Amino acid sequence: MHLIRKRLILLLFITVLFLPTMLYGEGNEVMAEPETPTFENASVHDPSIIQDRDSGRYYVFGSHIAAAKSDDLISWNNFTNGYKTPGNTLYGNLSENLAASFEWAGEDDADSSGGFAVWAPDVFWNKDYVNEDGSKGAYMIYYSVSSTYIRSAIGVAVSQDMEGPYKYVDTIMYSGFHNEEAYDANSDVNKHWENTNLSDLIEEGVIDEVNPDWFTEEGAYNNSLYTNAIDANILYDENGKLWMTYGSWSGGTFVLELDKETGLPIYPGEDGQTSDGRMIDRYFGTKIAGGYGRSGEGTYAVYDEASGYYYLYITYGGLASDGGYQIRQFRSENIDGPYVDAAGNQAVFPESFDMGVGNFPGNDDHKQIGNKMIGNFLFERALGEAGEGIGTGYVSPGHNSYLIDDDLGKEFLVTHTRFPQQGEMHEVRVHQTFKNSNNWPVPTPYRYAGETIKPVDEVAIAGDYKYINHGKEITGDITTSSWISFNQDGSISGAVTGTWRKYDDYRAEVNVGGETYDGVFIKQWDPTAEAWVMTFSAMSGDGVVIWGSHAVADSDQAVIDGIKEELFNRFASPVISDIALPTTGTKGATITWESAQPAIIATDGTVNRPTGEDATVDMTATISLGEMKEEVTIPITVKAAKEGKLTAWYNFDDGLSDQSGNQEDATVTGNRIDNEGGEITFAEGKIGKAAQFDGNTGLRLADGLISDDSYSISLWINPEELTEYSTTFFGARTENNWISFVPETSWGNTMVWSHNGDDWYDVATDSTIPVNQWSHLALTVDDGTATFYINGEERFTGEDFPNIFTSVDGAFSLGVNYWDTPFKGLMDEVRVYDGVALPSDEITMLYENPGGSAEHPEEEAGEEGQSGEELPDETMVDGEDSSGGDSTIDEMNGQTDNQQQNQQDGNQLPHTFTNTFRYLLVGLGLFVIGGITYFIWRRKYKRI
Repeated sequence: MHLIRKRLILLLFITVLFLPTMLYGEGNEVMAEPETPTFENASVHDPSIIQDRDSGRYYVFGSHIAAAKSDDLISWNNFTNGYKTPGNTLYGNLSENLAASFEWAGEDDADSSGGFAVWAPDVFWNKDYVNEDGSKGAYMIYYSVSSTYIRSAIGVAVSQDMEGPYKYVDTIMYSGFHNEEAYDANSDVNKHWENTNLSDLIEEGVIDEVNPDWFTEEGAYNNSLYTNAIDANILYDENGKLWMTYGSWSGGTFVLELDKETGLPIYPGEDGQTSDGRMIDRYFGTKIAGGYGRSGEGTYAVYDEASGYYYLYITYGGLASDGGYQIRQFRSENIDGPYVDAAGNQAVFPESFDMGVGNFPGNDDHKQIGNKMIGNFLFERALGEAGEGIGTGYVSPGHNSYLIDDDLGKEFLVTHTRFPQQGEMHEVRVHQTFKNSNNWPVPTPYRYAGETIKPVDEVAIAGDYKYINHGKEITGDITTSSWISFNQDGSISGAVTGTWRKYDDYRAEVNVGGETYDGVFIKQWDPTAEAWVMTFSAMSGDGVVIWGSHAVADSDQAVIDGIKEELFNRFASPVISDIALPTTGTKGATITWESAQPAIIATDGTVNRPTGEDATVDMTATISLGEMKEEVTIPITVKAAKEGKLTAWYNFDDGLSDQSGNQEDATVTGNRIDNEGGEITFAEGKIGKAAQFDGNTGLRLADGLISDDSYSISLWINPEELTEYSTTFFGARTENNWISFVPETSWGNTMVWSHNGDDWYDVATDSTIPVNQWSHLALTVDDGTATFYINGEERFTGEDFPNIFTSVDGAFSLGVNYWDTPFKGLMDEVRVYDGVALPSDEITMLYENPGGSAEHPEEEAGEEGQSGEELPDETMVDGEDSSGGDSTIDEMNGQTDNQQQNQQDGNQLPHTFTNTFRYLLVGLGLFVIGGITYFIWRRKYKRI
């Protein structure tokens, strides 16, 4: 009996132990995928990655003294404080610590007038560095300072702590020097070479004399052959020697050996030439890439022991959102080259590119050189597809670094990038890479979310994909995904045709357009669909990268139903301008349109607003997908055209009320348009009282103040201080479509700045308004013609101003926007006119007669209109007491991704808790089953 009992108990224990594996084992997709990732983003331009040797934490250091850290390469947090000095996070007293470098460039000089230009550092743990006390080992930061596109320098500082502060050691490389006395605009720095470290090197006998080829016949710097001294990158070679790659544009990039104990260059001392004909310069070192004025910067080299190659990464194009920034790749068996791409092209540009000094040709002649890793792209979210927004994509990704993580057994490409329709905002992105069968690292389509590559089944691969071909162009255009299908029989159909196959567990071979692409299949997190999806990434023999992202496998009927639903949601609000009628949907569905009233809404989306009353037009969409075809009728309301009028007038004599009587009171915000927590006081104004902004507070005005392509805005401001980008009046249809009155910018002075999708418009002037003094600003827009006035004088007029306010629910504010430092100072007499562009004489009257009546500014203000109800000085209105309405930006534009995720997290059990709960239930069930079994056993065998 005891033996049977023991066996039953053992059987029960084994069942409990292994049942979770049987239920949720490798064959089950739920457990095969990582948990839902939670991302935290950081902005670090030109990120250079390093892993802390003790904690294993990851750091990226970048331009403008920005840096961030992460424990998992997924969630990043900034920890530096920019150019603050003294008390700078990395450099302490910045001006004093780096004073020797700043003597040449980078502080309040030329292009860095009024500030600093400290760029693109690389932090490196040098185990051989000899400290002042004789001990060995230090973190070394190789930073750049710059004043023009060629006058720059690279300096070195050291610390025992990764996070600093770093103490200055030396300035090791200069560029932009002349053979005669010379000065740049807005600079008193004499550019003669004697003011660089060349004087010391010649005196010490390291270099005999200057190289005459460094200069043009006129004595200027020869930037066709020699580089801009920025963008340092430090690495060991296979023999343990220490090297620095560096340089930008102009004459190309170079590599130079360093002394391991000092971290300082071992200058060649003599000129020479490599066996393959590349330059070796006595000062700059050996040329390894670029030259002759072509784009190329951010060089980063990494030695891969497994393959035996040095991989060299470099960025082509311009760094702005429209500059076509993109990552290129080469490799070599030697640290000093020659580096070549997959097609065998050398990274150093040929002499045939030489068009002389100061010449910066376009991008067409060198676009075929280098494997193009990532450029502008958009995995476009199609109509009816899961998720929100336009999809997932990058604009101008570049200046990358590269990490081989031996502990994880993974490799990563680390870059900064901008994003479609989001302007110049940038963030760090990390992509896992895998070597293809030709030993070329190829980046995966989506940012790293903790995924690990593993064997995949053909059944999981087959289906519909969004497809990207990065090509070789250097352009600001965005490559938008198209639809293709990986069919079960190994064929490819759709936007491209060909074949596919999986080999060696997860490797991918894709044949399209007569080219063979080799790479991998791997499941990744699709941030738009918020799901783990199959992806592929592969490279051709010419160095072209293609990507694919698997679509959710809905039925054709489900796709059509989803398209219908989104069409109804898209056109639920009234329209006032031309609309985009979509013609494609998920999985390549096509949509055609018919209009019941084409005179109001044409089939191409052209809108002609009716007069008198609003009109509702039935638009019929025919949706076709595969063998299916269905129609749906969408009623779209078109708002009637209206006469222009004063739509809001805030004179602050009666607190935050609108004197026109058309709007609710303004409400107090915190330091952004869409938050709370600030306070507004009132002080003596231009007329009567004025609203006083403390630099942490704004006012949210009523929604929909402007809903036309003609309007006028007038306001008085008295800034206590000027901070770049701070707004006074701000209006937005979305976060990517807005106008902003900006008292100070570095390029447009006092101006109106506008962003519409990917397009920028600068209403710039030639002066900046003073602080502690009242100034009148006014903008009129008349069907694309913008005129800007300062103190009644026309300071700008221009055509093709973007039509921003194409909806009836735009957001408007004073003193704050979604991003920048809030305004500090006074505002008064804010007037908004919708549907009318005031003539110049009425703008003059608004300036000369600030308290004029609402509709007719030329009329004198009465006693009541001049001051209104008296308010005591410094009257306070806080966000809670003054909230005349509860309208928020979330109600207008929908919740943010984080809010949606938080809401989902609140409605679902956490993953780990859910699994634990499942196991407890299984165990309880087995305990009950075991008890019943034991009871039956006892009744049956009780006599044994």
